[in-house]
Amino acid sequence: MDRTERFYKIELLLRSRGCISFAALQAELEISPATLKRDLQYLRDRLSAPIVYDVAANGYRFSGDAASGGANAGRHELPGLWFSEGEIHALLTMHQLLAGLDDDGVLARHLQPLLARLEVMLGPDEAQARELMRRVKVIGTARRRVPSQYFELLGGALLRRRRVWLRYWKRSDRSSSEREVSPQRLVNHRSTWYLDAWCHASDGLRRFSLDAMRDARLLETKARQVAVRDLETALDAGYGIYGGADAKLKWATLLFDADAAQWVANEEWHPRQKARWLADDRYELQVPYNDPTELAMDILRHGDSVVVSGDKALVALVRGRLVRAAAAYA
Repeated sequence: MDRTERFYKIELLLRSRGCISFAALQAELEISPATLKRDLQYLRDRLSAPIVYDVAANGYRFSGDAASGGANAGRHELPGLWFSEGEIHALLTMHQLLAGLDDDGVLARHLQPLLARLEVMLGPDEAQARELMRRVKVIGTARRRVPSQYFELLGGALLRRRRVWLRYWKRSDRSSSEREVSPQRLVNHRSTWYLDAWCHASDGLRRFSLDAMRDARLLETKARQVAVRDLETALDAGYGIYGGADAKLKWATLLFDADAAQWVANEEWHPRQKARWLADDRYELQVPYNDPTELAMDILRHGDSVVVSGDKALVALVRGRLVRAAAAYA
């Protein structure tokens, strides 16, 4: 047990027992009297822990507000940070959610030391924390696995503001190309990772799927920086991963029947969506889009529970997909 872990345990013991003798603290921590004295002094003098010696009770306790459940009660001290038990449990739960995005353990192996510290901070509740983590499950479907070396390389390039050379597979025409890009951000959409970057070959912002990268290399050249607002305007305006630019937006109007409406009314398809209930209990949803590919997939997911209204091109696309699907099962 290192010193930081001992600090957490001292605080937990003081809070759980109210007052505890020097001998009992020493036994719990399994350290020498001299080490315990140094720890108590450090907590008081350097971390401002309100620890006092109670002569009448022959033990150590927290004084005043900290001992009586005031504003600072029930909190655990981490050098530079404060966490309540609820916050620690939330962080442990978040670890499970991250694991659902982290097939190759890229993030987990860096977060594991923090996770171990958080469990120690809970002291007697450590077993409960582990049980909590087993009770949180993330189910992903059709997740694309990304080689960990590309994720780490791109994350490093973002932090260091460096360019990256890519060999990229373009699925639309089944061709490979080489390009130099300035990474701007990593995006996780429907359990798939993408890189938003300034492509120096195309002289513009592009979105690259990490699973389509065949090779990547960090360059020494300084990356071109693009403001977040410009990124959002160029890539996030429309629907889904094919968001596109704000200037080219079209709006789709979708009419859901009463049964499907009960579910769709609680969903956000787009941050700028418009919605209203109709008199016959149908639900009208309007969403902006540029490329109809992903929007059509989501419309088809609802089968005959939804109808596209007004947009002739989108109606034709969805109708054509349905006709071909029906023919395949004929």
